[in-house]
Amino acid sequence: MLTTASNDSTPEVMLDINTTPLIDVMLVLLIMLIITIPMQLHVVNLDMPVPTQSKPREEPVTIQIDVDDHDMIRWNGKVLTGRDALEEKLNQEILSADPPEIHVRASAQAHYENVALIMASAQRKGFRKLGIVGTEAFAATHNR
Repeated sequence: MLTTASNDSTPEVMLDINTTPLIDVMLVLLIMLIITIPMQLHVVNLDMPVPTQSKPREEPVTIQIDVDDHDMIRWNGKVLTGRDALEEKLNQEILSADPPEIHVRASAQAHYENVALIMASAQRKGFRKLGIVGTEAFAATHNR
């Protein structure tokens, strides 16, 4: 808005900003936000499966193969005389209707070659459920 001074013929520039349109826009945005928030908070209905009476899960049959500090191989706690005895035991177990899981636990001082031979033999025989257990002890000693 221009005003004229009484002693000068040039108009004076008004430096105040008209904030009314800015406030109007802000109020419209606030009202839109208030309207949309309840829609975003509605619960989504999901059809969850209904629990059924099922027979309890059977624990899988496992074979524990241990390799100690002196590279002795133990089959469920019983010492095997050599690699041939291990191969014979693996041959017997793979013929069962449901081959068991094989858990290999190696001592920290056991040679890697012996553990790798056990795992390779089991894989060649057809065992699909093969794992290394007891590695928590190695993580604890490694972090020190």
